[in-house]
Amino acid sequence: MDRLERLNVFVRVVDCMSFTRAAESLSIPRSTVSTAVKDLESTLGARLINRTTRALDITEEGQLLYKQALLLLEDYERLTGAFPAEAGRPSGKLRINVPGRLGRRVLVPALPDFLDRYPDIDIQMGVTDRAVDLVGEGVDCVIRVGELADSNLIARPLGSLPLCNCASPAYLARFGMPKTIADLSAHRIVAFVSSISGSVESWEYQQGGRVESALLPARVTVNTAEALIAGALAGLGLTQVPRYDVQHHLESGRLVSILPSTVPDPMPITLLYPHREHMTRRLEAFIDWVVPVLQSQVLRSSNQEP
Repeated sequence: MDRLERLNVFVRVVDCMSFTRAAESLSIPRSTVSTAVKDLESTLGARLINRTTRALDITEEGQLLYKQALLLLEDYERLTGAFPAEAGRPSGKLRINVPGRLGRRVLVPALPDFLDRYPDIDIQMGVTDRAVDLVGEGVDCVIRVGELADSNLIARPLGSLPLCNCASPAYLARFGMPKTIADLSAHRIVAFVSSISGSVESWEYQQGGRVESALLPARVTVNTAEALIAGALAGLGLTQVPRYDVQHHLESGRLVSILPSTVPDPMPITLLYPHREHMTRRLEAFIDWVVPVLQSQVLRSSNQEP
C-alpha cells in the first residue's frame, strides 16, 4: 500500500470513527486498516489516533493530517481526471442509497445505461427508506424524499415529486366518492408511519391557499410504500402517495384519483453527500446521469407551475 492509499485509509477511519467500519466501507481487512494507520504514524513520527476499547480519539496531529489529506486526495482526484486518456472514464466503487420504491421501480431498471456509459464504475446500491449515516456507513450519496432535518451534509435539490390522493373503485363503491374536504370525515385512510420519525403521517390538503392537515381514522397502519399502495388496492382506505408510484394503477382503473384540487404541495427530492471539497469523479458522473433520469420519469421541476 503506497502513501496515498494509506492517507485514504486514514481519512476513512476518521470519517467512520471506527477501524472496523472503515475496513468494511473500503472492502479490505481490518488488519490492513490498522497497519496502514500504524505505518503512517511511523513515517510521520507522530501519534494520530488514540485507541481505546470503546472509542477513537483523534489527536491534534491527526486532525491536522486529516484536513490536509482531504485537500491532497481532492487534488489527486482532479489531477488524474485532467488527462485526455482518463477523460470520461471515472472508476471505482460507488456506494449509494435510495428510497425503496424509487430504487426498485426507476433507478435499478435504468442502471444498464449508467454502467454502459461508465464501464469502470461498480455500483453498490442500498435500497431503504431508513436514515443512513453516510460517513459511518461509507456511503457516497443518498437520495431522499421529503423535508430534511438539519445536517452537515451537502444537499443538492433535484426537483419535486407530485402527490396523488387515490382509492380503489371497491372502496369508493362502499363508502362513496368524497367531493369536499368535509366529506373526508366519513372516510378512513391507510395510514403510514415514517421509519425515520416514527410518527404516523396525517392527511394533508390544500385549502384557501394553505396546507392543512387532518387526522383521519385508520384500521391499518403500514411502514413501507409498497404496503401503503397494496392497502389502497385492497380497498382498505384512502391514501396519499407520489403520483409516479401509482400512475399505472390510475391508467388501468385499479385506483381512482380523488379530490385532485386539494392535493398538497409536491415533496422535495434531494441528493445528499458528505464533502463538497472531496467529490469524486464517479460521484459527479452519477449525479450527471441520475438527474435527467429522475426528471424524465418521476420529477416535476422545482420551478414548474402546478
